[in-house]
Amino acid sequence: MTFEKKKPAVFLDRDGTINEQMGYINHESRFVLLPGVAEAIRLLNRNGYLSIVVSNQSGVGRGYFPVDLVYKLHDKMESELKKQDAVLDRIYFCPHYPGGSVVEYDKSCTCRKPGTGLIDRAVEDFPIDLAASYVIGDRCSDIKMAHRAGIQGILVKTGYGRGDLEYVFPGLSYQPHHVAEDLLGAVQWILAGTRDG
Repeated sequence: MTFEKKKPAVFLDRDGTINEQMGYINHESRFVLLPGVAEAIRLLNRNGYLSIVVSNQSGVGRGYFPVDLVYKLHDKMESELKKQDAVLDRIYFCPHYPGGSVVEYDKSCTCRKPGTGLIDRAVEDFPIDLAASYVIGDRCSDIKMAHRAGIQGILVKTGYGRGDLEYVFPGLSYQPHHVAEDLLGAVQWILAGTRDG
């Protein structure tokens, strides 16, 4: 019996972390990668980290856009990243929204962040060393998911990050382990080995 060696993963939020935060991305033309994202993912690739996107896409459940558009956006994202030698190992997303207008997606679930369902799926699909893994995102829900999963959460100041840092986190019992200007800064911090005990 052979066992695959476990690898650390970086779980990446999408909107506001990888691409510009424009509310609900309801058209391919509104999907724009943030500066430095390809370099950040390339660094993860070259340093032995799995790069895994975990994203809430409640616009599907709310009826704002079809699930097919999410797949098109992910194809576009992967294509743009590959042109810059950056590869995502997997993309997971939650289309659900309780009380939404699309019956198929109108439900409570564990995959909607801050639930850990998307991380749980990744752990089923990959040999992941959770103790050496991170979550990077721009919302308090990303950091709460990290805490629930028992891994370190890094808040980026892109997207909603700056506002959440100033107005939301001061009243919360959980805090980010680190705050970075953007995804590249977060990845550089990880690779520098500056981890809290």
